[in-house]
Amino acid sequence: MTAWPAVRAEFSHPVAGSLFGTVFISLLLLLPLVLTPVSLALARLLWTLGAAGMIWFAWVSVLRWMGGGLRLAHASPSWIIPVVGLLDLPLTHAALDLPLASGLLTFALAVGLFFALPLFTLVFARLLISDPLPDPLKPSLLILTAPFTVGSSAYASVTGRNDLFGDALFWIGLFLIAVILPQLRHLPSCCPFRIGWWAVSFPLAAAAIAGSRHASTAPGLWSAAIALALLALATLVILGLLARTLVGVARGDLRRLSA
Repeated sequence: MTAWPAVRAEFSHPVAGSLFGTVFISLLLLLPLVLTPVSLALARLLWTLGAAGMIWFAWVSVLRWMGGGLRLAHASPSWIIPVVGLLDLPLTHAALDLPLASGLLTFALAVGLFFALPLFTLVFARLLISDPLPDPLKPSLLILTAPFTVGSSAYASVTGRNDLFGDALFWIGLFLIAVILPQLRHLPSCCPFRIGWWAVSFPLAAAAIAGSRHASTAPGLWSAAIALALLALATLVILGLLARTLVGVARGDLRRLSA
């Protein structure tokens, strides 16, 4: 509200600009689910604003990527946020009982999955053959799992069934979590706490949701154990992030932690 030039500069940044999609994800997913028991009309309004904003933001992001001027060194897990945001559109449809044509949800699923594949490939190629991610960006590595875990839940929501394709997306996401988490074990020593650490929260939450859905459709000891482990991991991480952030606020360090 007080620094529009800084906001415009951040929006145009080839890495940080993609993080603006989290605003629309909050509007179409997080807030409506909490507000539904209080005011269904308000929840639907927020979802509508978030969905419209997310579609616009995805369109702007693709235009930016195709406009040139980007380099492989710019490739970052945050690039995936605009397409993951599209995959979030179907997730609240049932809870909000929205009178939507199925075409909109199919559009979100198709575009989200289509663009997730080349973006994941670009970021993965950068990690393989280019310079490693700077330490402040390392928490965002878990975003690489989101297209698969969110995609699994979105696919089930749109199609109304749980089949091999949806399960395959979930297992890919689970494998990536197992690969990436060991790389984050040194995060406290290499990267002092910043607000950017919250980037690990929503991929873990998405994995917990996908794990719960998988356990409900394929009941068994292993599926239940995986679902509980993912839920416990996401809960502990989010509580830890919340506690550390509140400590920073109490110390008056929020501006430094946001840098």
